[in-house]
Amino acid sequence: MSDTGGTRKAKPARSNLQTRVISALVLAAVVLALTWAGGVWFRLLSVVIGAAIFFEWATMAGSVSSTRHQIAAWLLLGLVLLALALGVEARIVLPGAVVAAVLVWLHARIAGEGGWLWLALPYAAIPAAALAFLRGADAAGIWAMLFLFAVVWATDIFAYFVGRALGGPKLAPSISPGKTWSGAIGGTAAGILAGVAIAWFAQPSAGIWGTALAALVLSVVAQIGDLFESGVKRRFGVKDSGFLIPGHGGVMDRVDGLVAAAVALYVVGAIAGGAEMPAHGLFG
Repeated sequence: MSDTGGTRKAKPARSNLQTRVISALVLAAVVLALTWAGGVWFRLLSVVIGAAIFFEWATMAGSVSSTRHQIAAWLLLGLVLLALALGVEARIVLPGAVVAAVLVWLHARIAGEGGWLWLALPYAAIPAAALAFLRGADAAGIWAMLFLFAVVWATDIFAYFVGRALGGPKLAPSISPGKTWSGAIGGTAAGILAGVAIAWFAQPSAGIWGTALAALVLSVVAQIGDLFESGVKRRFGVKDSGFLIPGHGGVMDRVDGLVAAAVALYVVGAIAGGAEMPAHGLFG
């Protein structure tokens, strides 16, 4: 292959990487600003994330799910997200999401519907609620969110670059052929270091070692969430979940690890500090 041909092939790769980086920086700035603002602004961000996830799933499922079934699912999801936006308590929002999912499942069973919208509803609504309740309204919520973002983003970034640099055995070739064990290990190590760095300033109740263990768990959960979303896309025969984020595809493509890790962190925080103020169980 000539040098000219090699140059032609390298340009799109560099261009795509630049687009990914710019999109990621813009999104990170917006998310961090709304995280700092908290209150209704962060709840609305959570609602937008939940709605975007469901929209992309429903779009992928369009060929196997009827319009009537999708409308019913949208209405039920809308009720859950509206409650979340209005600041309704977790003890109502989270069971409401489960009940809504059961109703969608029953409708699918009776009407013979496909598309897994019964699973899409809690996949969209529960992480949205977890994010909103983790942030809460005080400093503990800010630290919880910074910890979550640091672990997930470091895992995502370093898994990508370490995997590309080192290659090696595939992590789950039947689900996501591009992911490698080297990338997974590199991402996990980076996630732990990023979580410990946040803990150094936040002084969490679990201490540095407890926080490192939590970061390890979150990093692994985030990568499982990534693989789950890849499996959903493979189920529907698409490469990207959507087109809303330049260089990244859809919102699901960008937050697949975050939503899984958010639910895991919320559960830990709720056990330690209560369902309504989970961040206090972590950084109170």
